[in-house]
Amino acid sequence: MAATYTAKDITVLEGLEPVRKRPAMYIGSTDVRGLHHLVWEVLDNAVDEALNGYCTAITLRIEKDGGVTVADNGRGIPVDIHPKTKRPAIETILCTLHAGGKFDHTAYKSSGGLHGVGASVVNALSEVFIATVWRDGYEWTQEFSRGKPKGNLKKGKPTKAHGTQIYFMPDTEIFSKTNVNYKNILDVSESKAFLNKGLKITIENERDKEKPVTFKYDNGIQDYIKRIVSGTTVVNAEPFYLEKEVDDFKIECAMHWTLATDMEIHSYANSINTSDGGTHELAVRAGLTKAVRAYAERKNLIPKNIKTIAPEDVYEGLYGIVSVLIKNPQFQGQTKEKLNNPEISSPIEASVKNACEAYLLANPTMSDAVVKRVLLAAEARMASRAAKDNVTRKLSSLKLNLPGKLADCSSNKVEETEVFIVEGDSAGGSAKMARDRKTQAVLSLRGKILNVEQVASLEKIQTNNEIKNLLATLGCGVGAHFDLNKLRYSRVILMTDADVDGAHISVLLLTFIYRYMPELINHGHVYLAMPPLFKIEAGKEVFYAMDEMEKEKILAKLNNRKYEVGRFKGLGEMNPETLKSTTMNPKTRTLMKVQVVDHKATGDVFERLMGKDPKARFTFIQERAEFAELDI
Repeated sequence: MAATYTAKDITVLEGLEPVRKRPAMYIGSTDVRGLHHLVWEVLDNAVDEALNGYCTAITLRIEKDGGVTVADNGRGIPVDIHPKTKRPAIETILCTLHAGGKFDHTAYKSSGGLHGVGASVVNALSEVFIATVWRDGYEWTQEFSRGKPKGNLKKGKPTKAHGTQIYFMPDTEIFSKTNVNYKNILDVSESKAFLNKGLKITIENERDKEKPVTFKYDNGIQDYIKRIVSGTTVVNAEPFYLEKEVDDFKIECAMHWTLATDMEIHSYANSINTSDGGTHELAVRAGLTKAVRAYAERKNLIPKNIKTIAPEDVYEGLYGIVSVLIKNPQFQGQTKEKLNNPEISSPIEASVKNACEAYLLANPTMSDAVVKRVLLAAEARMASRAAKDNVTRKLSSLKLNLPGKLADCSSNKVEETEVFIVEGDSAGGSAKMARDRKTQAVLSLRGKILNVEQVASLEKIQTNNEIKNLLATLGCGVGAHFDLNKLRYSRVILMTDADVDGAHISVLLLTFIYRYMPELINHGHVYLAMPPLFKIEAGKEVFYAMDEMEKEKILAKLNNRKYEVGRFKGLGEMNPETLKSTTMNPKTRTLMKVQVVDHKATGDVFERLMGKDPKARFTFIQERAEFAELDI
């Protein structure tokens, strides 16, 4: 390391170099999630044209070569010369960060893109990027590679058409895997169609030779809510629905109360899925709570033993959609997972409260059933709290019943503790030496647990010794006797070998948790550890790779340097220091949080993969065999 630090040591990145240097800053990661973020950026630009009334149809096509094409019939990206850059506007937009038509509201009233980086980031991270525009009476094309033009804008044949088409091939220097997931694209595209009444979105898949699929919903999110609650028992037959323009934004929401014990709210801002919610979702929930309280009090439906209806009582079993269109959305980060616009909270809350009160008063029979559902949740909450007050987390009498394979932690503060579920004594031994004894517990299971998808009786499932040990360790019960307040650890981390066998063990554990302890997932307590599969030593430098693709990516960067590649046969093969630094230390590890976006789709996948019908599994493998990585 140099002893001096002067001006010559300062690196100035120009153009799109910052994106290629630090891609995760712009797309969240360079894994599969980041790869798909490229698709969403291009798709959202087309949807923005629809949001502003200029586009009625979008086509997204997965090409034979694996690239992606998105075409719309909007206005088309401008091609005239930009007064400041003296280059065509399309080149300026696609090669310059923070260049676009969405910083004021002359070209777009509302949009999902607001930082002027979306299209240019996709360009920067694509090996091939071709923009085709139809406007001003002609077809125009320009090709780029890794953020740089490969030639000038070309004026083509005359045309009366209008719109934009973007083709891009993700860069293998950035992404270890470049095959986009067809099902994921179908799901997101359908949600865009739901959120934009009358917009036609067609998905074509030339790569897998699938038939085109077209989405078009004239009733918008009212059709969407029917899809979300399908397969569940609803309390209010007709959903609460609101569509209203308030000041400089528009709010639309649709809500059902169900008999489920979780809450499932899908929130969007300018058609962007805000998976972490934000001010719009919180305001809707607050308005609903006040409306239900007011109705219950007016009808004298609250019994004396319940002092008040808490927000969580109203949220239990609540399924719905929240969508806002807003001029100046303030997203948390470029990946836009949370909306932070405090000025919309009060008007949305007031609008939802008033509209929901009117809805409840107009439908008394249905509304009484909703209140009854809410009061049942309140009674359960009070009973749970009373039980919790009489139980401490680690009474010595309870510790006597803990399984012998559990190496427990010493802390009594649930919020700071976590338990690693590992397979086998060897892996368990390494994990016990690598852990922080104060906050990290380790439970080693013997072999693969029972496949619960093929066993009908919970009573029979609970006779399985490994499942009994798991339930005793977690302490929160199972099925109808599940009580989240009795969970002994804040995080339940499944830590298996980074190979196919380890993945199978993880799926078996997830199947059990999803089917019989879903609240663990719904409340964000379940995680997957991410141990490396390979260790690469180049001189004094050591690199770790999660899979074959990541290994090849690291080796490519080493060029002509000498290196040695070692493969971990399992967690038990790692020395405790390596296991600690790569997989268990909160400061240096990576955890994958287990979340369910679509309960129906998730349930179907577990049934196909783990159910009794081998034909369903065979079909699933056949459909994906071309993209599978063999671990031999």
